[in-house]
Amino acid sequence: MISRRHFLAGSALASLYGMTSPAWAKSSVPWRNWSGGQIAYPAGRFSPASEEALSDYLSTSGGSIRPVGSGHSFTPLIPTDGHLVVIDQLTGLIDHSTENMSATFGAGTRLGDMGQPLERVGQAMFNLPDIDRQTLAGATATATHGTGISFPCLSAYISALRLITSEGKVLDLKEGDEAFHAAQVSLGALGIVSRMTIRNRPPYKLKAINTVERIEDVLARFDEAAASHRHFEMFPLTHSDYALVLAIDETDEPINNPPPSPEEQAALGQAMAMWSIIPPKARLPLVNGLAEQIQPSEVVDQSYKILSNIRNNRFNEMEYSVPLHAGADCLREILHTIIDQEVDVVFPLEYRYVRRDDTWLGMSSGDEDHAAISIHRTASEDYRPYFDLIEPIFWKYGGRPHWGKIHSLSATELSKLYPRFSDFQNLRHDLDPKGRLLNNHLRRILGA
Repeated sequence: MISRRHFLAGSALASLYGMTSPAWAKSSVPWRNWSGGQIAYPAGRFSPASEEALSDYLSTSGGSIRPVGSGHSFTPLIPTDGHLVVIDQLTGLIDHSTENMSATFGAGTRLGDMGQPLERVGQAMFNLPDIDRQTLAGATATATHGTGISFPCLSAYISALRLITSEGKVLDLKEGDEAFHAAQVSLGALGIVSRMTIRNRPPYKLKAINTVERIEDVLARFDEAAASHRHFEMFPLTHSDYALVLAIDETDEPINNPPPSPEEQAALGQAMAMWSIIPPKARLPLVNGLAEQIQPSEVVDQSYKILSNIRNNRFNEMEYSVPLHAGADCLREILHTIIDQEVDVVFPLEYRYVRRDDTWLGMSSGDEDHAAISIHRTASEDYRPYFDLIEPIFWKYGGRPHWGKIHSLSATELSKLYPRFSDFQNLRHDLDPKGRLLNNHLRRILGA
């Protein structure tokens, strides 16, 4: 079986990355993000054991601070020469409501650690992104999303959260509060989120079907497929006519999710290695031939095991969302540019739909659903020439960048993409008047 996670794993090598210190300490080693592309030399690190300790620290300390979770953002959201506030101890299931079908978790909880506790209390998340190492706070602060025309970003499922401001003030925000929709996607610029309540549903199983189809055939039926399947997306293979296609639906079938065999992994690795040494302009027959050999596969498991997984291979990523009506044309132009410019890239693209939401800074906020398009480079490669070539195409189609993924926009451009951008700026200033939560990246993208 070749699924997206196996295919991507075969297209990259793991790279080393730094770990955050579990306790208060003067920093003597650098901090690095998940991909290794962002590095910082903070003055120190503080890992509060409780919300009270966090509030006390913020109210009595001075200087610049940045909250940090798993470091999965590819953008410089975290780097600071001030102090890092590590939320690794603010984790776990705090409370749940069977009546409201909701659960409250510590904000530092990894997404991959939420499935089993929720299952034990008769709940499951509506949707998940495909990488499970992100913290709940980090994923929602950047409007991280899964796939599906019926499913908005994870932030839209927050019904309440606790925000501790840079001055140590504790704010309990819920739907209906003025600042709530801003705090759902906060970039860590409004305060430090310590806990949040998520709307859920009863546990369910999913069947994932992997196939290979011609790109144009998939695009021709994409709207229909996205409406008829719970989850539908494709991964166009570069320098190819084909895409990996993933359709996911609920099922009552028994669990069947065997790991890929060593033989499958070895064969895939050999194919990818051969692919990478052939000049881009000569790859079409090879990649098409490889794609045509891939057999359909099916797996069945609990929802959180199908939707989200551990990713060991490191990469850097750019992702933009464009209005749904422009998605197919934007994707075609990107693929044609890769071919025309003979871009030496092996990583597939990713193309999927995301439902609109009411957050102030969500990628899909507003009145129209969006198509999310992602491009990747392995962590060992220089991503800048490739990303610089493709990014203007996203702009051409009215794209908004994913906050946790690489882009070059500043507040001047971003303010035109979000109707509530100035409202967010004003709120940020009110909640953090001294700018303690800002770093150079946030000053650039927020105009602070």
